[in-house]
Amino acid sequence: MNEPAPQPQPTSQLDPEFLAMLVCPESRKPLILKGNRLLCKESRKAYRIQDGIPNLLIEEAERISDAELAELG
Repeated sequence: MNEPAPQPQPTSQLDPEFLAMLVCPESRKPLILKGNRLLCKESRKAYRIQDGIPNLLIEEAERISDAELAELG
């Protein structure tokens, strides 16, 4: 009996070396990986990661809520 092949899981994991090079295009500060987004505390912007590719366009960033900002510390 054949087992079904495992389905690929969506992942937002980025190579740690690549992540270390990324900065917020607005504040030029380091980004924090959280789920499928990269967050910047200084600019309060969240950048989506889609298909493993960060979208660092300021115009398409989302504003981080006060609650989410508090979680970042």
